[in-house]
This record gives sequence, structure tokens and C-alpha cells, in this order.
Amino acid sequence: MSDLQLGLVHTPLTPFTGDIAIDFEQYGRIINFHLKNGAEALALPMHVAESVSLSDAERRKLLEFALEQVEGRVPVIAHITQSGTSIACALAQHAEQAGAAAIICTTPYYWKPQPGMMLQHFTEIGATVKIPYFLYNAPSEMGGTRVTIELVLDLIKRLDNFAGLVDISLDWQFLIDVVSNARRAKPNFQLLSGLEFLISAGAIGAKGAFAPHATIAPRLVKRLYDLCSAERYKDARPTQHEFASLYQAVKKRGVSGMKAAARSLGRDCGDPRPPILPLMESAQRALAEELLRIPSVAEEGRGW
Repeated sequence: MSDLQLGLVHTPLTPFTGDIAIDFEQYGRIINFHLKNGAEALALPMHVAESVSLSDAERRKLLEFALEQVEGRVPVIAHITQSGTSIACALAQHAEQAGAAAIICTTPYYWKPQPGMMLQHFTEIGATVKIPYFLYNAPSEMGGTRVTIELVLDLIKRLDNFAGLVDISLDWQFLIDVVSNARRAKPNFQLLSGLEFLISAGAIGAKGAFAPHATIAPRLVKRLYDLCSAERYKDARPTQHEFASLYQAVKKRGVSGMKAAARSLGRDCGDPRPPILPLMESAQRALAEELLRIPSVAEEGRGW
């Protein structure tokens, strides 16, 4: 198995044309933007990239396109979550064959399996490939269904390629349990924050992070990541506070807010794909004004 170690992982948005088709020309610009602005790896298409609104064929095509654009400069992690085990396994196999460095998966869409069913689901997915396999604990995105420490430990026993956990729960006690127990069973087990709240995650033992807001404020995110990687947590506090303001401004507006925020900084990714609706013009203006009141965001570059 690869000894892949993830660091700062950007999660690119999926751009759409006016007729809601994937805009691959713009996607190429987006990927190059992330590579120029601190991405040490890419994960795609994640939920922020509207993965649940894409067909499996589109997800495969996005991954293939990204791999061609990246040309091996950074690892590309394929998001392969699906509601059915066999469907997720097929996406995982395609990702490995296409050249992805790793796969990442969260709990099944719609279903809320019992612990034994969840273990079987994740085990079958991991066993179908040899590349590193990460779980994504996202209870806020998955109707409260979450990864448990028992599940993590069972998967470590069953799968040599089970490499780590990416977490957005902000459940610090759970993450402490992961670090203390999973790393006892597997010393190189990786814990990554799934959001850019990096001071607490870093202090617990997270060694990397997914950065969905890097499309909006890559300099802020990179500065925060570098400070926390150096364990300069006191110095990182002002930057973390600025990020929290950015996060709250975008979060209350959902995926529409993420795309509107990117547009306000000259990085148009098109409108969201239905059923998600774009923000009204008045709401877009209000968001842009809110973002510009955050000093680090106001200082970010414009455009690609």
C-alpha cells in the first residue's frame, strides 16, 4: 500500500454552464487556481461540489479530467460515496484504474444502516481497491449518521489500506478517542479536519485538513494551516477568528452561498444545479459586503 500522507487538501467546486452542464473549460481554471494557491492534494467531487447532483458518469468524467489537468503534481482523492454498496465499489474501482491516489467515502445516502451493516458496507468498498481508503465523518451532512470509534477500529483490523479519517463533526472527545485508540492500533493512521477549524484539530493531533473554503480565501486558509502545522496556535488565533467569520457568512447560505462568494471574488463557477437555487441578487450583494468586512478576505486576490 502507498505511504500517502495528506496535508492541505482543497475541494474544488463543480462549475456549470447556463444550461447546467459541467463547464470543463472553467473546471480546468479552477484546478489550476487551487494548484497555484497552496493545495497539497485535491479531493473531488465532495459535497460542496454538488456531488449528489452529479450522475456517476459525470463523477467519473470529472475525476478523469482532473487527473489529466493535475498531471501528477499533487495527489487526487476520489469521493466515491453512494447509497448502494456495489455502486460505491464500482466508483472506487474506476478511481483506482483512472489513477486516483486514494478514495474517500462517507455513510450511505438516504439509508441509516445499523452498525453491522455499516461495517460490511465500508469493508466491501475498501476491499475492492488497494489504494488508500479514507472515511469522511460528516453527520451534519448525512442526517446525523456518524462514524464511531468502534467502526474505525474494526476497519483497521479488516483493511490494510484503511488509512485515516476526515472529520467535520467538531466532536473533540470523539477525535481524541480516534487519535488515542486508532493510532495505538495503527501508528500511521491519519486524522484530518474536514473544515478549516485547525487550532483545536491540530492540538488534538490532526496532521492535515480538507479546505472547502480555499476557493474563496486561499491565502487565509494557507496562513492558518501553516501556523497550525508549526503548532503556533496562539499566533493562529486572529486568523482562525477571521476564518470563523467567513465560515458563518457562507454556511447560512449553503452551497448557493459558496458559489456566490466565489463569484464575488471574480471566480465564477456558475449557478448551483437544481434543485438548489442561486441566491437572489440582493442576497449576493449582502454576502459580498459581509465578506469584504473580513480583512483577510478583502485582501485576497481577485479572479483566477
